[in-house]
Amino acid sequence: MSNKDFYETLGVARSANDDEIKKAYRKLAMKYHPDRNPDDKDAEEKFKEVQKAYDILSDKEKRSAYDQFGHAGVDPNMGGGGFGGFGGFGGAQGFDFGDIFSQMFGGGAGGRQQSYQGADLQYAVEITLEEAAKGIKKRITIPTHEECDVCHGSGAKPGTSATTCSTCHGSGTIHVRQAIFQMQQTCPTCHGTGKQIKDPCMKCRGEGRVKTSKTVEVNIPAGIDDGQRIRLSGEGEPGMHGAPNGDLYVVVHVKEHKTFERNGLDLHCEMPISFAIAALGGEVEVPTLDGKVKLSIPKETQTGRRMRVKGKGIKSLRSSAVGDLYCHVVVETPVNLTDRQKELLEEFEKISTGMERSQTPRQKSFFDKVRDIFD
Repeated sequence: MSNKDFYETLGVARSANDDEIKKAYRKLAMKYHPDRNPDDKDAEEKFKEVQKAYDILSDKEKRSAYDQFGHAGVDPNMGGGGFGGFGGFGGAQGFDFGDIFSQMFGGGAGGRQQSYQGADLQYAVEITLEEAAKGIKKRITIPTHEECDVCHGSGAKPGTSATTCSTCHGSGTIHVRQAIFQMQQTCPTCHGTGKQIKDPCMKCRGEGRVKTSKTVEVNIPAGIDDGQRIRLSGEGEPGMHGAPNGDLYVVVHVKEHKTFERNGLDLHCEMPISFAIAALGGEVEVPTLDGKVKLSIPKETQTGRRMRVKGKGIKSLRSSAVGDLYCHVVVETPVNLTDRQKELLEEFEKISTGMERSQTPRQKSFFDKVRDIFD
């Protein structure tokens, strides 16, 4: 018996309840099942480990013995230790995993045909902030499978047909004894189908389906944010043996915008204004996702002031709410001045010497703090 911790094998905490253990087991059993991983020895070993871990942790008495004594409490080869060599587990020889697998894969023990829902697919699509705000329809092309048009899904070469599996005699399962357990496993020859294809179709090589691609239209709603997913039911991989298709998940990525940053439903941007507009006030044009709007700048506006443009943000994905646009004022220092501009600024600086401290509130605050430090 492997010494790997059973809780670690199932990926659950030691305090996990029965439902959590069962859920973890089903997920891993589906992932590593031989039918989904043909000729994959690593997956086969992991499947056995998962089975073994679930066998112990799903039984209250065995789990208790394992919690107290570790592997020694549940290993029949340890002889009489901990759990008494399974002496308290009467009827263990008749234990069967058929009920578990019948719930997972369909059918009953001793005579079922495996049917698997198609795998889910994931596709990433990139859109602009404008498209995220207004919504857009995108056509995407994704890889998938479709029924082979030569064998029509049978997997057998035209003119031939599959035969009953010689290993499981059509049941799709075999019974294997391990220690004192009798376990039902998927037939390794036919992988649960109950059939053998001795002369496979040349096009699909016996799989009954071939790789292809399809184009799907995705309706991206207004207000969607970066990283959110859109689920398209039934647009994933086709199921096997009549099982339903999987789903397609489209992950939306919103490109970085050169002007705006998004925060929830609100947009933020930096708004540079001239020294004259900042001091005297005036009107400036600011961009929005719907075009330009005029914004009134109060006189004596300082760098860092936040101006709100109501209703120019992003519409909510789930309600009628709309965010706002916040413009963050930056008083811009001019560059590449002409001689005349320099002359005027020098004159302004001269007449501003001795300016009352009430006219320069930030300077007053700064020098007050400096004085406090040195005093």
